[in-house]
Amino acid sequence: MELVPRRRLELFSGRSHPELAQEIADNLGIALGEANLHDFADGQIHCRYDASIRGSDVFIIQTHSHRVNDSIMEQLIMIDAAKRASAHRITAVCPYYGYSRQDRKSTGREPITAKLVADLLSAAGADRVVSVDLHSGQIQGFFNFPVDHLTALPVLCEYLAEHNPHELVIVSPDAGRVKVAERFSQHLGSDLAFVHKRRLTNTTNGVEAREVIGVVADRRCVIIDDLIDTGGTVIAAAERLRNAGATDVWAMATHAVLSEPALERLQADTISRVIVTNTLPLPKDRLIGKVEVLSVAPVIAAAIDAVFEDTSVSGIFGGNNLV
Repeated sequence: MELVPRRRLELFSGRSHPELAQEIADNLGIALGEANLHDFADGQIHCRYDASIRGSDVFIIQTHSHRVNDSIMEQLIMIDAAKRASAHRITAVCPYYGYSRQDRKSTGREPITAKLVADLLSAAGADRVVSVDLHSGQIQGFFNFPVDHLTALPVLCEYLAEHNPHELVIVSPDAGRVKVAERFSQHLGSDLAFVHKRRLTNTTNGVEAREVIGVVADRRCVIIDDLIDTGGTVIAAAERLRNAGATDVWAMATHAVLSEPALERLQADTISRVIVTNTLPLPKDRLIGKVEVLSVAPVIAAAIDAVFEDTSVSGIFGGNNLV
């Protein structure tokens, strides 16, 4: 007698960004499972799945948003609970991967915390990770199991394609993002430029934009970055572009971290439009008029479906998710 195993996809969400998780579930046409998350009086987190997940393909969605440490710990606890409930395979879906900027030692006596988070996910019992626009592709090498590195490029390019892309100049705010900006410019048929940036020593989040490489005079420029945190990088780049003769400057990023004083900086006239995605929750009181939020839920849902069906994830992006 030949037994044909019955495969089940189970989708669960942590509490950091339930709206995105629900949108992903809607795109997949399935219901979110109940993990019964709650906090004890002393702050400890408890999780207990509502129904049996034995033998299931479990996807646990948790973006590592504020508070980052709590978000990561909650996902680890959910993974451990799923492992002990005999899930067949556990995939940690991290739309925004916490500590991704601490991916190397830039000075002595520093941690490589992105690797530590990878080790924690592995130790908890994850078999696979899905994330969107990691700060650097090398983070994939921190894992000893598959990592599906998604990109918001299709969502962001679709938006730009509606705004006369041949008249735009795609700008990298520093040398490290040139390859990504070049991919945008090729996809859209737009011109490319980049800003030479220098990080200021002995200060956190301090940057100095020094020179613009490329023709930006009398053009609309779109600064492309993986995230906007305090806004220092995009504002410094925007000021340089304005000084070089750019008539209009937009900022575009996948992750809207928007730590203080980002909103105050972005309110300035230097940048006229800010386009981000919903990998991180953005409360209504932080949605200033010039900020537009695009959804990456369809991209993540397509990746989850591909992982479950054992089909190609890079095929969804035509190979443009490889960095």
